[in-house]
Formats: sequence, structure tokens, C-alpha cells
Amino acid sequence: MNSRIIAWVVAGMGSSLAAQATVRLPALVGDHMVVQRDAPVPVWGWAAPGEVVTVTFRGKTYAATPAASGRWQVALPATPAGGPYTLTIKGQNTLTIQDILAGDVWLASGQSNMELPLRDKNAPAPGAYPMIVNAEQEVAAANFPQIRQFTVKKNVAYQPQTENEGYSWQVCSPATAGSFSAVSYFFARDLYQRYQVPIGILSGPWGGTPAEAWVSPEALKQLPDFQEKVASLAAPATPGKDPQNTATVLYNGMIAPLLPYALKGIIWYQGESNVGRAAQYCTLFPALIRDWRARWGAELPFLFVQLANYTKALQEPAESAWAELREAQAQALALPRTGMAVAIDIGEGADIHPSNKQDVGHRLALVAQRVAYGDQKVVAAGPTFQSMRVSGGQVRVKFANTGAGLLLRTGTTTLGGFAVAGADHKFHWAAATLAGAEVVLTCAAVPAPLAVRYDWADNPIGNLYNREGLPAAPFRTDQWVAAAGKP
Repeated sequence: MNSRIIAWVVAGMGSSLAAQATVRLPALVGDHMVVQRDAPVPVWGWAAPGEVVTVTFRGKTYAATPAASGRWQVALPATPAGGPYTLTIKGQNTLTIQDILAGDVWLASGQSNMELPLRDKNAPAPGAYPMIVNAEQEVAAANFPQIRQFTVKKNVAYQPQTENEGYSWQVCSPATAGSFSAVSYFFARDLYQRYQVPIGILSGPWGGTPAEAWVSPEALKQLPDFQEKVASLAAPATPGKDPQNTATVLYNGMIAPLLPYALKGIIWYQGESNVGRAAQYCTLFPALIRDWRARWGAELPFLFVQLANYTKALQEPAESAWAELREAQAQALALPRTGMAVAIDIGEGADIHPSNKQDVGHRLALVAQRVAYGDQKVVAAGPTFQSMRVSGGQVRVKFANTGAGLLLRTGTTTLGGFAVAGADHKFHWAAATLAGAEVVLTCAAVPAPLAVRYDWADNPIGNLYNREGLPAAPFRTDQWVAAAGKP
């Protein structure tokens, strides 16, 4: 019975179950896909309830029994890195999936800085993303057939979905790489060149969206700030402006349909849309991480990008909503198997989309080497605040992650970005000098310093690095008044 006859039968019966009489697969399971190596590989689809379905992979056949809903699933045995392989699914019809590789699969999500393509076909048209640094050369050199990307279709849903139409898997080449997420591509390229295993990227970001849109209803309703929003969640009769910014709708429409595709880990670049709500983000972001891990049933490595510098640089120390959001992001490092790529030095004051995505991808890959691949010899972070001690009017700040030593950014001669405050809570710039793994601070305007801040600004001026070329992470030692006027 061919598909046209089946369609006629279905139309005549008016039955949703009969609509599934032909075996079909989610868009995610298709030609050129990358499956997670060294782990059971879930494969699923739909058929008529009770239909005999078999799945053949690497010379072995497995039986699948559709449930009453028509959904079936099998777990293929763990497969070492390699390929290409072929997958055959048989029911009333036969489906053949070709050119499958086993490697490492990463889910990439967030907002526009993760979405920004390697080469925006509209650039430099008004409203287009900025051109990535050396975009044409990068695309021309992007001949990595063992790197593949599946792009999740943007979809708003008011209930968790089982399917997302998505787009077919794309094999990385100069003909296709321009549409790849730039951060994801540079991340994947670094990992492929280091480990020589196929890399698959499930690319599912959406520009301008807040974190709460990406959290499941079950997890979000545990947070007091969102209980009412989740309880009232329903598709509006008339869609409003930017429905993608509604709580949970992107988890429902773009993340839930990816389950239970096996992953190596997750990379995340988001936060700009939550600036001004840092206190809320302190609980919201960890809730998102826990939520996604619970959905996948594993403590997946979760690596994220701290927000880059942005807006106008100020002449004097001031409160900063952007700095508070960066601090909220960093607090998620308290969760196990997390890692943060600092981007405080690559931003562009006039553009929220930094064009240097090479360093972002590279820094994420360094973090992945430590967190996901267990290479503890890799220096994956720049100098990180460890402690401070005051002696008279002098403050000595000690750092971790100093690597081979501290230094100033190339082309600079004076260490900047440090401010100190006393009992009046008023911050002043401090003179800073390097002393081994420490920075020594003095400030004539603050004879009795109590607190230190570094790069605490929307667009800060700090220039402290380790010799591995990674920037120091912004920090503050106080917990005084926040920019919003709340402690």
C-alpha cells in the first residue's frame, strides 16, 4: 500500500492513530546525523499501534512495539566513534538513514549571540547581524565533513511537543558552513581538531529571548516569581508581540522535541534579555540547568558564556546591571560539571553582538576539555578571584587559575579595572601592580579599604590575563547595594 492510498484511508477514517500507519521518524533522525558515541543510542518514531517495527543497525536487528499513541523507541548499543553507518527501519514501509557518524553531540542554545551565523547572508543590510571576523576566509576553510549541524526550527508552543520539524542535518563544508552558528562552529572545530572524533551540533537558539522561555513548566512553577505565569499559560486567541518571550514556550516547542536524543553536553549563550533581573537569574539559571539535566536523565556538562562587555565605558566606578547579571551567571558554577567562558574582553560597546566569535568558541572548547573530557592539565579559565587581605591602606588580591603567571593584555602598560571602597561604600579607582599570583592595590582616596571590585561595569576597562591568554573574570568582594536598589 503506497503512501497516497494510506492518506486516502486516513482521511476517510478520520483517525489520528490511522494517520500513523506508515512508520515515520522525527526530523532529528535523518541522513548525515551524528549519534553520541560510547553510550546507548535512543531511536524513536511513530507507527500504527501494534504494528511490527524493526530497526537494523550495524548488522543487528531490534524489535520496537508502538504504544497506544503510536510512538515506539529502541536503544541501540553503545557505538565507538566512527562510521559512516546505515540505519534501516521497517514497518509497513521501509526507511533508510545513511551516512551516520558516531561522535560527540552537543546541544547549543540561548539567544542571538549563539544564533549569529558564521556568515549572515544579509550582512551588512540594516537589521542584519554583524559580519564575523574574517567570515569569508573562515567559510572558505570550513571543510570538516565530520562536523555536522542540525538546526532546530523556531517554534512557540504552550504545551511540551514531541516533534519539531527542524531542518536536515548539514555536513560542514564551504557550501554549508555559512549558515552554522558561529560559536557552535568554532567550538566544534576546536574539539574535532583536538580529539579527531565527529562532532554533531543541535543548534536551537532564538535571539532576544529570556531564560524563563527555555525552562519546562514543571520546573518553572517551582519558582515563586513564575508560578502565576505558568498557571495561566495558554495559547492566546490573538498572538501578542514576541510570543517567544513567554515563559516555558521555547522549552515546549524547541527543547522537549529533542528528547531523548543522546548528548555529550550543552553549550549556552544567553542572559542579555535578563539584564536588570540578576537576583531572579540567580535561581532561574540553575533551575534551567537542573531541569534540562533531569529531562535527559544525566548530569550533562553544561558550559556557558558570561556576557561580553557592552554599552558606553564610564570614567568612574558605578553600579552596573550587566555586572550583576554576569555575577549571577558565575554563581551557577556552584553546580557540578558546569563551566564558564569569560568574554569580558571581546565585546563591542556599540553592538550587543561581538563579531569575534572565534575566541568565544575556543574558550568554550577549553572549558569542555576540562569539564566534559576530563583533561585537568588544560588551563580553561583566566585569573579568578580567590581571596583578599588588607594591610593598612594596601589590599592584596589573590587569584586562582593563574596558569603560567599573570600579565597585562598585549599593548597595555598599566593594570586597570580595579576599584576599592571603604565604610562609605563609595568606590574609587585603585592603582594596581602585579606581585606573583597577586595584585596589590592602593588608593589615596580610600585609606581603609573594605571591598574590591574588578571589571564591575557594563563595559569595563580591565586588562588582567594569565599567560595562556585568558582574561580575568569580573568580581566584587562586597554584597552592598545592587543597581536596582536591592541588596
